Amino acid sequence: MTIFLQQVIIGLANGAIYASMALALVLIYKGTGVLNVAQGEMALFSAYIAWDLNDSGVALPIAVGIAVFAGFVGGGLLRLVVAPVQKTGGDLSVLIVTLGVFLGINSLAGYIWGNNPLAMESLFSDRVFHLTNLRFSAHQLGMVVTILVMMAMVTMFFRFTRAGLYMRAAAENAPSARLAGLPVGLMLALGWGLASAVGAVGGILITHQVFLSPPVMFGVLLWSVAAAILGGFDSPFGAVVGGIIVGQLESLGAFYIDIIGNDLKIVAAIAVIIGVLIIRPQGLFGTPEVTRL
Repeated sequence: MTIFLQQVIIGLANGAIYASMALALVLIYKGTGVLNVAQGEMALFSAYIAWDLNDSGVALPIAVGIAVFAGFVGGGLLRLVVAPVQKTGGDLSVLIVTLGVFLGINSLAGYIWGNNPLAMESLFSDRVFHLTNLRFSAHQLGMVVTILVMMAMVTMFFRFTRAGLYMRAAAENAPSARLAGLPVGLMLALGWGLASAVGAVGGILITHQVFLSPPVMFGVLLWSVAAAILGGFDSPFGAVVGGIIVGQLESLGAFYIDIIGNDLKIVAAIAVIIGVLIIRPQGLFGTPEVTRL
């Protein structure tokens, strides 16, 4: 039983990371209706910026703040790039552009910082707590709390702020929003920037556990897409719940199912994506698509 609970704790910590990245994907999808496959690499680049600044002597909290702001700016700039593409070529063209950005950022990060794994300090501490026979670190606890706070802030932003209302209106019906005088382009760029900032936080948190290297975010992105699909691509709450669930599936599945182990975890993530799309395409908390006959 102790081993099982220990794996659950590991799954919660991993699930918090997947939830943060899934939350970023959901924010962009709610704002534009497209999947940004470059989200993981943008978070990776922000994590490298935080590491570089900290390595140069900048205090880690300040370095992280600068890196998250850089992620916010990068997300807004990417929206400006994809906006004309989406207008002329549609969502598939945007997906191809973000795939190109994914490859470009990955190569650029390797060129600047190399491919050797780098160690990122924890934003919290390396202290380990003991509860009977269970062990969990302050970093794991901090990750879970951080993701829950971000989910609450994002939910309140969309529901109770004017900017959040404007963003939702711009995403739902851009032509009507323009007629109402809303700065649609600015609102959508703000949404992409906010999503990239959320993803940057997740990227910085996870690199303390798995080290920082160019390939590290690919698996994280796949599990995060699975989390977003499972929870519902238009539900921030669903993204967090989906992240926690897939974190448990990854941890318990890899430990208890020999055929999965550590080598087939990516296949398991793809299986989750396919299974949810077949059984419940809108996810657990997403809004089902209604078509008028």
